[in-house]
Amino acid sequence: MQSYPTNSPQAAARVLAMALVADGHYSMSELKAVDRLDIPGQLGLSAEDFKSILDTFCQDLLATADGQWCAGVPAEVRHQLLAEVQDPGLRARLREQCETIMQADGHMADGETELLDALAGAWRPAQASALAQAT
Repeated sequence: MQSYPTNSPQAAARVLAMALVADGHYSMSELKAVDRLDIPGQLGLSAEDFKSILDTFCQDLLATADGQWCAGVPAEVRHQLLAEVQDPGLRARLREQCETIMQADGHMADGETELLDALAGAWRPAQASALAQAT
């Protein structure tokens, strides 16, 4: 899977793409939420650029899974994508946007909950992380 520059709009968009397919597929209500909230614009991307990143992400997932589509995103892929976003403000905004997208279809699937847990764990503020390691 290709990597993007840290904190780039493309890296952020790919985290949101991961949220869209966390349950194994993306729904029309989730895509409408992306449009309604102008998430691409908030990231500094056009709608076409966002769609291209989503399409490429799905193709990359298929390639890493030998052409077999399965629900969720492998942990090693998830870690790589989350590591490309370091800015605390961007992380907070992406967490909020991921949750909004996931709730758009009225159902939180296991893969979506797992991703939100991964976001919370990987993107803990440094102080909370240091406290957790000290105990």
